[in-house]
Amino acid sequence: MSTEITIRFGFFFGIFVLVAICEILAPRRALTTSKARRWFANLVIIGLNPLSVRLFFPVLPAAMALLAAERQWGLLNNVDLTYWLEAAIGVIALDFTIYLQHVLHHAIPALWRLHMVHHADLDYDLTTGLRFHPIEIVISMGIKLMMVAAFGPPVLAVLIFEVALNDTAMFNHSNIHIPIAIDRVLRLFVVTPDMHRVHHSVIIHETNSNYGFNLPWWDRLFGTYQQTFMKRLIEYSSSISQPRISARETV
Repeated sequence: MSTEITIRFGFFFGIFVLVAICEILAPRRALTTSKARRWFANLVIIGLNPLSVRLFFPVLPAAMALLAAERQWGLLNNVDLTYWLEAAIGVIALDFTIYLQHVLHHAIPALWRLHMVHHADLDYDLTTGLRFHPIEIVISMGIKLMMVAAFGPPVLAVLIFEVALNDTAMFNHSNIHIPIAIDRVLRLFVVTPDMHRVHHSVIIHETNSNYGFNLPWWDRLFGTYQQTFMKRLIEYSSSISQPRISARETV
């Protein structure tokens, strides 16, 4: 498990630095509050989350996947599929689980009170994607552990998913300007910053849309994709570089 921690931290640190540099070189919007103050507050919250998880859980999802394989727990450990097909199915199933979890955190008032910590950020950049209430992180970890035990994905699938979840959360919350033509193609395969930013709108029907973190397909499949978003993005594209536009303003 020390290898898992090294891999996850390596990807986390590398993507964090890369996205932070891109935000400086090609910002999507002008931020409106003190970045130093926000980053300090967000990083304190982020730092509490792994401590909370360790306090409540003796194992993490990758270790649970190893245990499930050893004891033949879960669906995928009891069917005859190729390893790579099992790994692909495992990644997709875990991503779908996080999509459903996100929907529930908006639909259930008690969970929404926790999730509001994420939406209450006064600006929008890569640290927003990691800013969650510690109790929400504990709930999320419990759901992932139950999913791994019940579904039995290979440990590689769990590791890929965990790395992707952190890294795409930083990417799709980033304040990076991506040309519209490129964004149109990217959002067919991954949630882009402009696709997810509408989810942080102050307009309620927009907040309750575009729930995806990694894969963009679930919102289209279940009707939670904000289809007017690209049209509005094009309408506002001429004013992207104007500093008077708030980072909190919906696109």
